[in-house]
Amino acid sequence: MPGPLTSLKVLDFTTLLPGPFATMLLADLGADVVRIEAPNRPDLMRVAPPFDGDVSAGHALVNRSKRSVALDLKHAQAADVVQRLVQTYDVVVEGFRPGVMDRLGVGYGALRAANPRVIYVSITGYGQTGPYAGRAGHDLNYLALAGVLSITGREDTGPMPLGLQAADLGGGSLTGLVGLLAAVIHRQQTGAGQHVDVSMLDGTLALNGYNLSHTLAAGQVPGYETEPLNGGSFYGCYATQDGRYLAVGPLEPKFWMGFCEAIGRPDLIEPGMNVWDSDAQQQVRQAVADALVARPLDHWLDVFAAIDVCVEPVLRLDEVADHPQVQTRQMIADVPRPDGTTQRQVAHPLRFSETEATYRHTGAALGAHTADVLREVGFDPDEIDALRDTGAFGDVEMSLEDT
Repeated sequence: MPGPLTSLKVLDFTTLLPGPFATMLLADLGADVVRIEAPNRPDLMRVAPPFDGDVSAGHALVNRSKRSVALDLKHAQAADVVQRLVQTYDVVVEGFRPGVMDRLGVGYGALRAANPRVIYVSITGYGQTGPYAGRAGHDLNYLALAGVLSITGREDTGPMPLGLQAADLGGGSLTGLVGLLAAVIHRQQTGAGQHVDVSMLDGTLALNGYNLSHTLAAGQVPGYETEPLNGGSFYGCYATQDGRYLAVGPLEPKFWMGFCEAIGRPDLIEPGMNVWDSDAQQQVRQAVADALVARPLDHWLDVFAAIDVCVEPVLRLDEVADHPQVQTRQMIADVPRPDGTTQRQVAHPLRFSETEATYRHTGAALGAHTADVLREVGFDPDEIDALRDTGAFGDVEMSLEDT
């Protein structure tokens, strides 16, 4: 059956990663997501390498299944167009700095006047209020201010960037989806829409709440390699003889005992049990490192295939899709390209008993659905032609058949 969100209609004004990733997940679940894109200043994600043919692989992922409308929001009639659209599209997602959408005539106040049921989600770095509201930022900056980087790294080298955009995606995209869907449920109960203010810094602070609780409630300030899970214990990644790595996480006693027996170091069981003894943990960690680096990865994979002790290989990206768990869970999807072939992409992460995610295409060309979407909300061909002639759609071409 179609996805569970087929009744949801979304106008997406976002670019780059946080907003598009959130609306991609909605589109996977059946929502009608229409991107409103600047025609003469395209989303940088469209030109971000690497490419599959002439299409950015990243753009094809985060904008799959969405339709694209080209509209210059600075055009004199653009606000009127959006206000007509929002009468039939009940969710707006935007990622501009605070005040920009208001200046363009398409802020929450203006669109609420056109549709009191509208749910208006703003995903920004620092939220709509506070001294940093208008400040620029990236994932690394939000991780820094949320304290994440102060506990991610080594004492001798300091902080290191994470390998994925945790603040953008966790603090922004996923937090934004929770707010959006909560507002949908509230509207079902009350009939009223509302503005959802999503700050990537706030969301990242929430993700870091467990570590911050140590300081806020107990007065302790974690640092590099001070906690069992951030390098302060044997929990971590270890090199093998052939330059690969194992992720070793047997924190519970039964797992730790099995692990020590498997690597031939039962003498490490007792000192390793106290994960809060920093000196003992450093000695245990070095002993584990010495044991694991003596053999290649394949040897250890054979060893740990027979026992369940929370040890896994650190897979390269070209190995992930072939892992049997990934394959069994069908986490790699074949998404249609415009030419009828398919592109392999990471699938939607949720599984439902009654519905399923669907993937319509790998991301539309800029403005490909402009005429279709405008016709659906009542624009006649003459109005569309007039908007095109006055430059509202920029240089995006639409055939006569489109209008």
